[in-house]
Amino acid sequence: MKSFANFLAEAKDGKNTHLEHLEDEILNSGVEGTRQAINFLRSLRDMLAGKTKIPVNITVKFDGAPAIFAGIDPSDKKFFVAKKGIFNKNPKVYKTNADIDADTSGDLNTKLKLALAELPKLGIKGVIQGDFLYAKEDLKEVDIGGEPHITFHPNTIVYAVPKNSKLAKEILRSKIGVVWHTRYRGDSFETMSASFGEEIASELKKVTSIWSVDAVYKDVSGTATFTADETAAVTAKLSAAGKLFNTIKRETFNGVSENEDRLMRVKTFINSKIRQGERIRNTSTFVNDLVTYLENYYNGEIEKKKTDAGKKTATAKRDEVMEYFKKTPRTQIVSMFDLYNIIIDAKLMIIRKLDKAKRVGTFLKTADGYSVTEQEGFVAIDKLGKNAVKLVDRLEFSKANFSPEYIKGWQR
Repeated sequence: MKSFANFLAEAKDGKNTHLEHLEDEILNSGVEGTRQAINFLRSLRDMLAGKTKIPVNITVKFDGAPAIFAGIDPSDKKFFVAKKGIFNKNPKVYKTNADIDADTSGDLNTKLKLALAELPKLGIKGVIQGDFLYAKEDLKEVDIGGEPHITFHPNTIVYAVPKNSKLAKEILRSKIGVVWHTRYRGDSFETMSASFGEEIASELKKVTSIWSVDAVYKDVSGTATFTADETAAVTAKLSAAGKLFNTIKRETFNGVSENEDRLMRVKTFINSKIRQGERIRNTSTFVNDLVTYLENYYNGEIEKKKTDAGKKTATAKRDEVMEYFKKTPRTQIVSMFDLYNIIIDAKLMIIRKLDKAKRVGTFLKTADGYSVTEQEGFVAIDKLGKNAVKLVDRLEFSKANFSPEYIKGWQR
């Protein structure tokens, strides 16, 4: 079985390249992942209810592009910028404009050169990772709700700040905007490990040409606190989750996580439903549809094979994956996805409250103007800063991401 930490730390080598959704820990890591997901939610509930000193940290997921790494190459002590190729077997980092020209073009080329020119001014020590939010030419003044705003639109979400605010003035003075969320420590790129949830920007030099901010969540407005009724509602969900968890056998949970092909196909099916704007409603029907999908997928793979040996191998793969669904009581699998749904319900309650504290407005651009949306989501980090999971309204963000109704930042 894959370890919980492998999934939470985004990759087996501890690099911040792909975060897992909180509810998917039920599938990824079985019993231990489920227990950890429930404990994350309990800690977040207590934090928002004002009953704890925050045993988990929260960072805000900005919808920036591209992901950017910057800092000092431990091998030669030279400043560099990079994209995710930094953790390749042969690390790809850029220390000169010529390096950038040799590997990139277009908008990415422009942004990396700007980052290489500006980010050394921050006095970065070590290696940090963030998201590129804007270059000066990306800033636009638009009217939203009858009020002028300064906006930047790196990807799907439009970020907007009232033009007359202090924050807008800071942004307008800058040449580049970056939000930082991860720090790396190690003697080489290959051995570096990620640390989440640290305040990074506050330790950097203040430079007017760079709007450099932390992703660390702060409720400066004082509005993101649960009422007694809201706390009770989340508590009821978590109580239901705990009771249901105790009725599901270990082998039911671990039967998904222990088989990589089974795990991948189950998550692929869930993601296909999300892209269609469908959440799991009737879990019994969902399980029936999942089994049908798996059978059709693997039968299709068998048909593709040209040789008897190939068909035999594909048939064995199908039988191995489907064995779980034949041997595991169907009521147990249905209960596991009932629990999956309860975890999502509690997560969404927490997301709605966390979103109340945002400093920068978030909108979606349409042909007719702008519609209000939530932030992309949040990242919950354990108190050691090593393990992290995504808290995202997957249906809402998937709709925004894939619907042609919404204009994306790269659609000029």
